[in-house]
Amino acid sequence: MSTRRAVVTGASSGIGAATVRAFGDQGWNVVGVARRADRLAALAEETGAAVFTADLTKQEDVDALRDYLAESGPVHALVNNAGGAKGLDSVESSSLDDWAWMFEINVLAVKRVTSAILPLLRASITEEGTSADIVNVTSIAGHVAYLGGGGYNASKFAAHAMTEVLRLELNGEPIRVIEIAPGMVKTDEFGLVRFGGDAAKAAAAYENVPHPLVAEDVAETIVSSVLRPAHVNIDLIVIKPVAQAAPTRIARGPLRVR
Repeated sequence: MSTRRAVVTGASSGIGAATVRAFGDQGWNVVGVARRADRLAALAEETGAAVFTADLTKQEDVDALRDYLAESGPVHALVNNAGGAKGLDSVESSSLDDWAWMFEINVLAVKRVTSAILPLLRASITEEGTSADIVNVTSIAGHVAYLGGGGYNASKFAAHAMTEVLRLELNGEPIRVIEIAPGMVKTDEFGLVRFGGDAAKAAAAYENVPHPLVAEDVAETIVSSVLRPAHVNIDLIVIKPVAQAAPTRIARGPLRVR
């Protein structure tokens, strides 16, 4: 087993769980972090990964995560994957509570976890020519605005900006800052959360779309970015299905040559 260890947030489902599996497949030790202890327990049983239950919107939980990691071994990579969207309402009519939730999980939680774990990443770099990694999973919504994006666009644009600033701040240190910005990814829960549990609305977003991305596509991209040689930084990868040219430009039906 590798002596290298990755921490993956939002690990109870979707991209996070797939990323835990993908790092494990590469021989890494992995710590999966999420709120739902039952989901994490199932993931641990399946993969052999370590898990830690935490609500990343609570500083005390993040502090407890930091302490657990410091006591249990080095941290070589942090994947800030936890996040989500709520609603497709206009800026005028959308819920402030939804906006606050999106900023808490998409921006402030990333800041909390990064601040807590960055010293551990520094401490793991014990040999010249090696590096540590921070991977922020943002979204195409952090690069291109779209109708109904409102709070999600705003929070993911903020996450993108934070990632860019962090890379500037860490310049001169052997710590790579990587942004992965997925487009349409068909997972079990993203749409359900966005549409308040309405399964029909969640399913309609992917209806007749040929081969939307799945969680494993994004997970493989995350891990392959971390596995590049230590002197190579993948600043930004925007990953979309071929059927999606832009957030609201999506082909439905078979792809054909014109």
